[in-house]
Formats: sequence, C-alpha cells, structure tokens
Amino acid sequence: MLLSVFRILPMLSMALWLFGCASDSETRVTQPPTDHVKQPRRYLNIPPDTAISPRYSFPRGARSVDDALYAFAPNALDQLKPYFSKAGVAYPPREIVLIAFKDERKMELWARSNGKFQLIRPYNIKAASGMRGPKLRQGDRQVPEGVYHIERLNPNSNYHLSMKVDYPNEFDLNHAEYDGRQDLGGDIFIHGKNVSAGCLAMGDAAIEELFVLAAHVGTNNIKVVISPSDPRLRPLDTSHPSLPVWTAELYDRITREVFAITGAKPPVKLAHSTMLHPLYRPAN
Repeated sequence: MLLSVFRILPMLSMALWLFGCASDSETRVTQPPTDHVKQPRRYLNIPPDTAISPRYSFPRGARSVDDALYAFAPNALDQLKPYFSKAGVAYPPREIVLIAFKDERKMELWARSNGKFQLIRPYNIKAASGMRGPKLRQGDRQVPEGVYHIERLNPNSNYHLSMKVDYPNEFDLNHAEYDGRQDLGGDIFIHGKNVSAGCLAMGDAAIEELFVLAAHVGTNNIKVVISPSDPRLRPLDTSHPSLPVWTAELYDRITREVFAITGAKPPVKLAHSTMLHPLYRPAN
C-alpha cells in the first residue's frame, strides 16, 4: 500500500505541472460566503500600520478584488510609491504599459499621468515556458508575443493573484485564419509563484504590486507588450525556419510599440546578420 502511494504521488505532481496556467480560468471570482464580513474600500489611503496582514487569507474562491486590495494594498503601495515619486509620476497614474522580454526574463513597468511614459521599475520574470516565437496553438506551452491588454483581475488564482491577458487578440485570430490553424489556446495570465505553462510567473511579491496597481489604474488603461527579446539591444531576429512567415510583421509591430513607449532609438543590424533590418532601411 505504501509503495503504491509513493508511485502515484510523482504522477500527480507531473499532471498538476502540465495543467499549468489553464487551471487559473477555473478560479473566477465568486460571491463571498454570507458569514464573511466585507471590508471597506480604502485602497489608496490604508495606513501602513493597518492591522490586516499582507498575507491575510480567505477561503478558496471566496476572495473578491476588494478583499485582495484590502489585504495587499498597504504593503504594495509602500513598495510602489517611492518608485513613482523618483520617476516624477503621480500615483495612481493615468495609464501603464508592461513590457516583457522573454530572453532576458525581464518585465519593465512604464507609466504616465501626463506627457511621456516614464520607466517606473523593472521586475524579474521568475518563469516563462517555451522559447522565442509566438504562441500558435493550445498545448505548445509558448508564452504569446504581441501587443495585448488585460481582460480581468483574478484574486482567487492558483498562483496567488493573476491578471488575464487577452490572447488570442485580433492579430492572433487573423493570422490563425490565414494559416488554417484552430484551437489557439487561451488562459494566459501574468501571475505569482515561479512556474509557467505559457504564462508569465512573476513571484508573489511582484504580482501583489502589479495586481494592486492594475486595480487602481483600471484594466482599460493597461497595455502589455510581450517581446522575444529586447529590440533596444538588437533587432528581433526572424531568420529561424520554424517561425511563421508573418513573424516579421509581428516583430515590427512589437518593435514600434517598444520604441514608442520607451523613446529608445533602434539598433541598426539584425543579430548574427550583416543585413539591415527592413524596418530601418532608408526609404528609396
């Protein structure tokens, strides 16, 4: 009997890992039980010495976005506000952009209240499965690449907290139709913890900051750019034979977005190539 248990446990662990981020879609916000007393909405002005612990827990599936903010906002604001102050951006900002670089395992938080976007702070990406290249189908474990938005906040995530990315977007759907591809997958999240099956895992401390910020800014005012690498360092390489023929169009779109947000000037040559990137060739 004991031997059978030891044989089954590794199989269960592997199954849960493969299930990955998709399980996040099953932990949507539900109404709290009737015996749960809802906390007041004091998101922006909760004193740092609040009696509520940043790790305050609720029964599974019972926590609302308001509850998560009441629990995590004090500590998150303590961490975030000095960065905003240093960047000269009022908190909460009018809009934010999250720029993720898969190769570098970095995510940059850019924000503005008025005028140009300012870099607020970088985050380390704890895990991002797959390799460079766009997500094409369900089960390929690829982190998508493109320009996205946040659909909703999930305070009951299996990965502490999460924010759902609107993959597949219009660009993904149009090119899947052109290719004749179906079953593109979905349930792509930016979440906590340090495991990924097509999602961006940021760790619990980082996702608390990002979740609180997203709630304060509003999901309609958030853009997410996911790039295979940092195009400010070298142009995005489309030469790998496994990439779809439309990858150049996608990478041009990503590159333009990164430059527009960050104000960076483009590099001149493709990595591992002496050819000028088409995006930067002078007009004839």
